[in-house]
Amino acid sequence: MRIILAQPRGFCAGVVRAVEIVERALESYGRPVYVRHEIVHNRRVVESLEAKGARFVGELEEVPEGAVTVFSAHGVARSVEAAASMRRLPVLDATCPLVAKVHHEGRRYQAMGRAVILIGHAGHPEVVGTLGQIPGEVHLVASAAEVEALPIPRDRPVAYITQTTLSVDDTRATIEALHRRFRDIQGPDTRDICYATQNRQTAVRELAKRVDILLVVGAANSSNSNRLREIGTEQGVPCYLIPDATALRPDWLRGADTIGITAGASAPEELVQEVVEAIRRLGPVEVSTMPGLVEDVQFKLPAALLEQEARTAAAS
Repeated sequence: MRIILAQPRGFCAGVVRAVEIVERALESYGRPVYVRHEIVHNRRVVESLEAKGARFVGELEEVPEGAVTVFSAHGVARSVEAAASMRRLPVLDATCPLVAKVHHEGRRYQAMGRAVILIGHAGHPEVVGTLGQIPGEVHLVASAAEVEALPIPRDRPVAYITQTTLSVDDTRATIEALHRRFRDIQGPDTRDICYATQNRQTAVRELAKRVDILLVVGAANSSNSNRLREIGTEQGVPCYLIPDATALRPDWLRGADTIGITAGASAPEELVQEVVEAIRRLGPVEVSTMPGLVEDVQFKLPAALLEQEARTAAAS
């Protein structure tokens, strides 16, 4: 059998930054560090950080007084920020800078007097946070079919923003429907949509042309991982979303000469390699990586963390 790995795959810069914030906070502040919600949607990542001393909580009420608190990469509502401030919790914000940019754009459009339309999935942590970051009128739509039902007059000035784990391809039909519905509409340049989401989806479309079966490594509650699986299926290739190698079923591979593997933006590379090794135990395999973009994006760490590291270094 041949295995072809997608390029790019796995961790994006926002996830790398979020995980690094927790790890370096544990080193500088000491154990424990409290994290509101899963830092990213991946159980292996969460368990690894728990083993190092991170404690994950559902709400701020579970954080002891004065404990260092990290907000997840998905972002939080302003009410959460205010609650942390009132309790004077030392906060490290691991919100992905691209998510923070969506928050900024939404507030800017709202300040212009436009009704803001958020394209995204109800209940997703990023969407919950974004809705809570924009004061005033915000409407949520998940598809083009929902645009006509919006309770907004056609001549009302509007603007749209998007959940970052959706790609240009995911949102195109909805954006086109919005432009048909409203006369005065603004929205971000397509380049503002998350580069990592778009890159991984482009890669999986190309990979699907070359393989007999496609495996997507990622969590069931990961929006971008689920979308990768859907794209593989749309391309007519049997496609399975698996959290790790233990979920791999050998009968899926029966009759397949070439197996494609990709991973969601919150899945670490070690999970991909464990799947490769699990397949290798079934018989001889040849592993290659598909030509593709090599991402070199890096995001800055919070100033508060860097200042604490400097104090720790000075004291040692």
